[in-house]
Amino acid sequence: MDPVEFLREHAPFNALSPAVLEAAGRSLEVVYFPRGATILRVGGPKNEHMHVLRKGTARLEKDGRLLAVLEDGDPFGYLSLLAGSSPNFDVVAEDDCLVYRLPREVFDVLRGERPFDDYVVKGLAARLRQAEDSEPSPLSGSLTAPARDLAGDVPPMISPTATVQEAAQRMSEHRARAVLVATDPPGILTDDDLRTRVLAVGRGPDVQAGEVATRPLRTVPAETTTFEALVTMLEERIHHLPLVAGGQIVGILTDRDLLRHQVRSPLHVLRRIERHGDGEGVEGYAAEVAGMVEALVWSGADAAHIGRIVATINDALVQRLCRRAEAEMGAPPVPYAWVVFGSEGRREQALLTDQDNALVYLEEAPGAAEYFERLARHVVDNLARASFPPCRGGFMATNWRKPLAEWSGLFSSWIETPQPQALVDAANFFDFRSVHGDLDLEPLYRIIDGAASQQVFLAQLARAALGFRPPAGLFGRLRTDGGVDLKKFGILPIVGLARVYALEATVRERSSLERLRGAAERGTLSFDSADILAQAFRYLTGLRLRHQIAELRRGGQPDNSVDVESLPAADRRNLKETFRAIREMQEAAAFRYRVDLLG
Repeated sequence: MDPVEFLREHAPFNALSPAVLEAAGRSLEVVYFPRGATILRVGGPKNEHMHVLRKGTARLEKDGRLLAVLEDGDPFGYLSLLAGSSPNFDVVAEDDCLVYRLPREVFDVLRGERPFDDYVVKGLAARLRQAEDSEPSPLSGSLTAPARDLAGDVPPMISPTATVQEAAQRMSEHRARAVLVATDPPGILTDDDLRTRVLAVGRGPDVQAGEVATRPLRTVPAETTTFEALVTMLEERIHHLPLVAGGQIVGILTDRDLLRHQVRSPLHVLRRIERHGDGEGVEGYAAEVAGMVEALVWSGADAAHIGRIVATINDALVQRLCRRAEAEMGAPPVPYAWVVFGSEGRREQALLTDQDNALVYLEEAPGAAEYFERLARHVVDNLARASFPPCRGGFMATNWRKPLAEWSGLFSSWIETPQPQALVDAANFFDFRSVHGDLDLEPLYRIIDGAASQQVFLAQLARAALGFRPPAGLFGRLRTDGGVDLKKFGILPIVGLARVYALEATVRERSSLERLRGAAERGTLSFDSADILAQAFRYLTGLRLRHQIAELRRGGQPDNSVDVESLPAADRRNLKETFRAIREMQEAAAFRYRVDLLG
């Protein structure tokens, strides 16, 4: 194949104009390297060329360790060319290689083309962001559009001294489901409030609206995205959300507005839980969530947004189950907290997976152990009926329920005397999030904050984050197996890195994206590195989610392994570069936390 035609098929040259590419081709040099030859060497002469592997396979190495495999069409050496330095990695020919080389002056000309310059300067994070933005979606934009586009008119305003009968009349006149109440701050009275706070409790029509209104109003800016408005309504358990602009209410978004625009809305699933999620009818929950997730994917939501929505829905189910248990067994003897951890604790779960939960109660008291054992069994069993399988490692409240003092001692021991095996537990539990109960878990948060000064613990946790390394040879001739586990080799390494950087920075946020952002803001991780890891996380979770939905459509069970050979060329390249970037970030973490000194 003609060199220019070859380059035209590979990024970043495929974005060049024909004339510029033809001119570059006239300056192109073809160089042969026999098997075992070093093409670029760390500490060698300053690099003066951009390289493209034309034929063969090469290894990208650092200190003799394989970091990635380069194959036909892969560019390399351009980062050291940009820096005007010697190469950052060794590049060694795995077999006989042909390499195209473009001299510095040609490279500088090519950088005059915006897409080419974006590729070499902005790097992987920008390319993954571009891939995410260009993902086709039949309903694209419905969740990113301003909530104001869906909102209805401003409800009528009434005096707080008006009666609820007058409020009902105003609703009927305006065909509205709510009225605003002119209290300070303003409130809202809905048709649901009239049923539950007036009629259901036997109060008469002369009750003043100000007595039963909800206040203060929960509002959001009018330009808030539909997604953020949806999450607010889910988390706050509200059905009406006023929108504000210029200090004035300019519209109101209702659950019906969202239901009209989303066939399988999260609000529909939430309503089902509120009505039936008490142990009766939970068997269809998994199918409801799967349908909801698929609808969200087709509506343009990314995997991180979907994880947040699913976590909110799952929280509602757990809360309903806990309240049902309390109604049957009576009030708990001491305050407690039902906590979730793992992907659910990080709000990164999409389709249902194993349970990861625990129970913390204030102290031992008469009957406490028996009460919380029964409560744990009730919730865990009903979650299993809802298609949350029991955790294979036993990390469930039926096994993990302790007084707060015991949990505090356990957390302290994990940090102060870290043991490699115990860190498996610590890594999971340090993602905890309280879902239900009145117990204040601030003592546990303070203990985790103390991890920032425990260098041995951080080093052990960093080493745990290096346990799963992306398969360097996946796309080259070093490996023939076409499948790859996106969770094991991509998502979990990023989760682990985000966790250790955030703990060092005393960032309390739980999601990996928030941890990366917080670590960058507090200086334990560079903003560029945080951006690369964040975009890699979004890309991998999105790719996995699309794969899992395709598996469900075919009637199979969703898993984490994708067939690399079946992926489009762009995804193959993005995946390969993502794995390479993760390995480099793991190397940087190993150096920062001196993992080599652990022995």
